[in-house]
Amino acid sequence: MHSTSAFSALAPHGWDEAWAEAFTPYDAEGLLPGRVVRVDRGQCDVVTADGLLRADTAFVAPHDPMRVVCAGDWVAVEPGGNPRYVRAYLPRRTAFVRSTSSKRSEGQILAANVDHAVVAVSLAVELDLGRIERFLALAWESGAQPVVVLSKADLVPDAVTLSHLVQDVETSAPGVPVVPVSSVDGDGLDVLAAIVGGGTSVLLGQSGAGKSTLANALLGEDVMTVQATRDADGKGRHTTTTRNLLALPGGGVLIDTPGLRGVGLWDAETGVGQVFSEIEELAGRCRFHDCAHEAEPGCAVLAAIETGELPERRLDSYRKLLRENRRIVAKTDARLRAEIRKDWKRKGAMGRAAMEAKRGSHWRS
Repeated sequence: MHSTSAFSALAPHGWDEAWAEAFTPYDAEGLLPGRVVRVDRGQCDVVTADGLLRADTAFVAPHDPMRVVCAGDWVAVEPGGNPRYVRAYLPRRTAFVRSTSSKRSEGQILAANVDHAVVAVSLAVELDLGRIERFLALAWESGAQPVVVLSKADLVPDAVTLSHLVQDVETSAPGVPVVPVSSVDGDGLDVLAAIVGGGTSVLLGQSGAGKSTLANALLGEDVMTVQATRDADGKGRHTTTTRNLLALPGGGVLIDTPGLRGVGLWDAETGVGQVFSEIEELAGRCRFHDCAHEAEPGCAVLAAIETGELPERRLDSYRKLLRENRRIVAKTDARLRAEIRKDWKRKGAMGRAAMEAKRGSHWRS
């Protein structure tokens, strides 16, 4: 049985009893289990018990960005053939999804079956807390545990200043570990390695956040190409262009993603609620259950702003992300309604055509 022999070869990539059980029907068909390590242009690299294989993904929902094969997927691959095809992927435990753009109502899946979402934020430039909150909303929504890594910590040599920066991020990231890390002198790498040492982690962040350098530091070798960051704005040059899944020497698996220019929310209301958990908790104490926290009497959120317990920036960011998320959900619902209407019209036309044909044959007889 392939699933039995797969254990020793695939265990470093996250294979376990539950995956083996889910694979049973495909095992019976003689298909190979494997994990997708890289995807590009309709093909993917899959690590299997037989080694690294190249496979075509045309059979698996090629036109649905939410159901395409992605890095981290466990798949059923044909044992031979030219081209060789991925036949299916196993149900995902978690999925990191963003909207493809602000103008369209489509989600794009970036990584699957992830335990930790590591958000890399460079200390070479001024902290953008709003952007961190946005990444964290998507991370929480994915089902993974977020972690914020403040990379390039060696550029902030003053310990007090660094401590304040960590505190600022902690305030914006309740329930999330915040780890300052320097790939230059190794500070914080042991803490990060311990976090990502169990399960699968995805590295997220803008270009220039130092993700590839972090990946190399965790791997203990230069696997990812690193390019210099522009001094003027701290932006990198999109070093990584495809997602890559890498087994770490100390245990765990790392998925490195390209630098994300934009991270649009995708049906992430639960994630937004977790990022702003203190606001949601305060809202529970408002006099009115549907309080908009604008000017209502007995609003506990506005009272917290008055006393300084809640920074106004947090409430503004919360409102902004909720508005954006509701806009995307409304667009998606509208698109789904349009698709259903189109389907009804098509089926109606087919029904009418069938009736006409039936009538025609009746008159001829």
